[in-house]
Amino acid sequence: MRCFFTRKFNFSKPGCSAALSSSSSSSNSSRIRAFVQQGLYHEALLLCSSSRRRLNCSDDKFTFPSLLKASAALSHLNHGKTIHASTIHLDLLSDPFILSALINMYSKCGSLHDAIQVFDRMPQRDISLKDVAVWNAMIDAYFLHSWVDHGIHLFLHMQSFFGVRPDGHSLSIMLGGACVHRPTRGLDLGKQIHGYVIRTSLVHDPFIGTLLIDMYAKCKRPFDACLVFDELGERNAFAWNALLGGLGLNGLWERSLELYVLMKNEGHEIGMVTLSSALTACAIGGAFCFGRQIHGGVIKAGFKHSPYVCTSLLTMYAKCMSLEDSWKVFEETSNKETELCNAMITAYIGNGNVVKALHVYTQMRSGELRYDSFTISNVLSACSMDGLYDFGRRVHGEAIKSPAQCNIAVQSALLTMYARCGGIDEASSIFYAMKERDVVAWSSMIAGLCQNRKPTVALELLGEMLAEGLELDSTALVSIINACTGLENEKLGFQIHGLTIKSGFESDIFVGCALVDMYAKCKLLELAERVFSSMNCKNLVTWNSIISGCCRNGQPDRSISLFAQISQHGLTPDSVSITSVLIASASLAALLKGMVIHGFLIRNEIQSDPHVDNALIDMYIKCGCLLYAQRIFDRISHRKLAAWNSMIAGYGSHGHCLEAIGLFNKMQNTGVLPDDVTFLALISSCSHSGLVKEGISLFQSMSRDYGIVPRMEHYTNMVDLWGRAGHLDEAFSFIHSMPIEPDASVWMCLLCACRAYCQIELGEIAADQLLKIDPERSGNYVQLLNLYGEAGLWDKAAELRMLMKERGIKKSPGCSWIEVRDKVDLFFSGDSSSPRTVEIHAALKSLRRIMSGERSRLREEVWKNRQTK
Repeated sequence: MRCFFTRKFNFSKPGCSAALSSSSSSSNSSRIRAFVQQGLYHEALLLCSSSRRRLNCSDDKFTFPSLLKASAALSHLNHGKTIHASTIHLDLLSDPFILSALINMYSKCGSLHDAIQVFDRMPQRDISLKDVAVWNAMIDAYFLHSWVDHGIHLFLHMQSFFGVRPDGHSLSIMLGGACVHRPTRGLDLGKQIHGYVIRTSLVHDPFIGTLLIDMYAKCKRPFDACLVFDELGERNAFAWNALLGGLGLNGLWERSLELYVLMKNEGHEIGMVTLSSALTACAIGGAFCFGRQIHGGVIKAGFKHSPYVCTSLLTMYAKCMSLEDSWKVFEETSNKETELCNAMITAYIGNGNVVKALHVYTQMRSGELRYDSFTISNVLSACSMDGLYDFGRRVHGEAIKSPAQCNIAVQSALLTMYARCGGIDEASSIFYAMKERDVVAWSSMIAGLCQNRKPTVALELLGEMLAEGLELDSTALVSIINACTGLENEKLGFQIHGLTIKSGFESDIFVGCALVDMYAKCKLLELAERVFSSMNCKNLVTWNSIISGCCRNGQPDRSISLFAQISQHGLTPDSVSITSVLIASASLAALLKGMVIHGFLIRNEIQSDPHVDNALIDMYIKCGCLLYAQRIFDRISHRKLAAWNSMIAGYGSHGHCLEAIGLFNKMQNTGVLPDDVTFLALISSCSHSGLVKEGISLFQSMSRDYGIVPRMEHYTNMVDLWGRAGHLDEAFSFIHSMPIEPDASVWMCLLCACRAYCQIELGEIAADQLLKIDPERSGNYVQLLNLYGEAGLWDKAAELRMLMKERGIKKSPGCSWIEVRDKVDLFFSGDSSSPRTVEIHAALKSLRRIMSGERSRLREEVWKNRQTK
C-alpha cells in the first residue's frame, strides 16, 4: 500500500500564553471562534499559541469556551489547564458558559476528578447553580465515565434541592446516558422521563420525540420506538434517522431498509445521517447488493468525499467480506480524517488481517495524521489477536506521550493486550493504576486472569466489581464466559450462568451463544442444547456453535441434521457452518453427505477460506477419495501449512509414503516451514509403510534442523514405527531413553506390537505399565487378553478374566457403521437393538444358504474331476 497521508502543518506544544495584542484581540478572538465552529480545532489552538499578550476581557467570555471546546475535542489536557489558569486570573469562573466548558473539557480529557473539583469549588455557587447548563455538564461527565448512579442522583438533586427545571439538553443526557449504560434499570428511568415529557406537553416536540425513539432503540425496545414515531405530529429528518438507525441496531435491518425506501418515496431529504444509517443496516444484514445501490445514491447526492458517509460505506463493504471495495473507498476519499483511518483499521482487524491494519496505523504516524484513543485501542486489539507483545509495548509508549493514556478504553485495551500476551503482571499494574474503572476495564481484567489460569483471583475480582455497584453488561458477560470456555471450567461457568440469569441477560443472543459454546467445549452437550433451545432469537453464530459442539462431543450425525435446519430458519450457512459439518461428515466417513455439502457450497457461492479447503481435503481423505482431495489441494492458489499437512497425512494414511515425503520436499521448496504436525504425519506414514530408516531420519531432523521439540505423540509414533517393523528391542530401548515420562499411548503401541509378533515377556512388561497408569480402562486388559489367547496361554487368560471381573471391568463392544442410501447405520458387537435386526439376520441366513449351496456344488465338481482322471 502506498503512503496516502500528507503533512498538514506543524503544531507547536499546546499552551495558551494568554494571548493577543490589544489592537488585534477582537479580530483574533473572532477567528478563534470561527475556527472552532468549523471544527478546525488545531488551527484555533495554534492561533492562541502564537499570541503574545492576554485576551481582552470583553472578548474572553465568548472566546475561552471555544478554546476549551477545542482542547476537549483534541484531548489536550495540559492546554486546557493553561486556559483554566487564565480564566482564574481574569476572574471569569463565575460565568456559567465557562464553567460548563471547563467541566466538559476535563471530562473529555479523561480527568473526572478535576471536573468534580471545578463543580464543587465554583465561585458564587448559589448563583451559578441556578443555571441548568452547569448541571448538564456535570451530569454528562458522570455518564461519560460510567458513574451512572452519581449522574442520576445529580439530576434528581438539581430539581428537588435547587428547583432547576431540566431543559431539552438535560433530557437528552439522561435518555442517552443512563438509559444506555443501564439497559435494564435505564429503561425504567427512560419510561419515567417519557412520563415527564407527556405531563409537560412535550410529547409532540420533534427533538424530544427523537430522543425517546433513540432511547427505546438503545434499550432494545424497537416496537416502543415505532410507537413514539407514529405518535409524533411532525416528523423531521432527525426522527426518521433515529428510527432507521434504531431498527438496524436491534437486528431489524430489513425493516430499516424498508424505512429508507419509504423516506425516498415520500420525498424526505436524504442526508449523510440517513445514508450512513442505511449503510449500517446493510452491514448488519450482509446486504451487499442493496449496499452497492446506496453507494450509487451516495455518489449522486455528492457525498463521495464525505468522511462520515465514506466511513459507513467502508464498514459496510468490510462487513460484507469485500475488503477490496473497502480499500477502494478509502483510497478514493480525498479528505482522510482520523475516523476514516480508524474504520479501515477496524475493517482489516475484523477480517483477520492484522498486518495491513498495523500498516495503516504506521502510515497515519508517518503522515502525522492525528490519532485518537479509538485508534490506539484498535491497534492494541490487533496486537492482542496476533500476540505482538513488542509492538504493543511500543504503542503503549506512544500512548503515554499523548493525552490518550488517561482514556479508559485505551487503558482497558492495554491491559487486555498484556493479559493475552501473558503479561498478567503488567495488566494488573495498569488496572490498579487506573483512577476510574468502567465495566469494560473490570471485565477485561477478569477475562485476563481467567486466560492466565487464575480463576480464583478472577472470581474475587468479580465480587469486588459487583460490590462497587457496577452492573455487568452483555459484553462483559461474554468476555467472562469465553474465559471460562478457554479454561473448560464448568463450575465457574455454572456460576457465571447463574449471574447471567440474575442480571436479566439470559435472552441476550450474544450471551446465549457464548453459553452454548462454553457448555459444548466443557463436554456438557445436554446443557448446551438446553440453552440453545431456550433462545427465542438465534443467529448464525449460535447455530454454528451448537453444530460444532455436537461434532466435538461425538454426535456428528446430530451436527449434520442441525446443519439442514439452518436454511429452514431463514439463514444462510457460512464458511464456519460448512467447515463444522464437513468435519462431522469426515468423522462418520459419510461420503455422500460430504459431497452434498460440497455441492451446496458451490451452488450457493459461499466464499471459501483455508478452513473450508482443509475440511474438504480431510473429508475426502477419510472417505477414501484421495483423488478428489488432491484436486482440491491443487486448485488452492495460496496454500497454508494446514493444507500441506492434511495432504501429507492423507498420502500416509493411504499407504503412499513416498508421495508424502515428496510433497514434504515440495512444501519446503515453496518456502513453507513445517511444524510438529507435519512431522507427526510423516513419521506415521513411514510407520504404516515400514520405512524405518526414513522415519528415524525425519525424527532426528525435526529437532536438529527445525528446532521443534518432540511431543508425546511423536514418541508414540516412533515406538509404533519400530513395533510394526518387528524391532521390539529397539522400541523398548527407545522408551527408556525418552526425556519425558511415557504415557499410556506409548506402552499401548508396544503391547500391540508384542501381540503381533507374539513377544509374551515384553508384552507383559508393557501391560504392567499400562495397568499402573490406567487400571480402569478395559482396552488395556483386552490387548493382554488377546496376547495370551493367541499364544495359547489359557491359564493366564483365565486369571486375567477373573481380575477383570473382580475390578468390575467389562470389555467395550466393538462398533462399526455403514452408509447406505444416505443413511448411516451403527452396529455394536452382541447388540440386537437395531430396528433392522430381523432383516439383517434374514439376509445373513440367506447368504449362508447360498454359500452352503455354492460350497456343495464346488465339492461335486471336484469329485467329478477326480473320477474323470
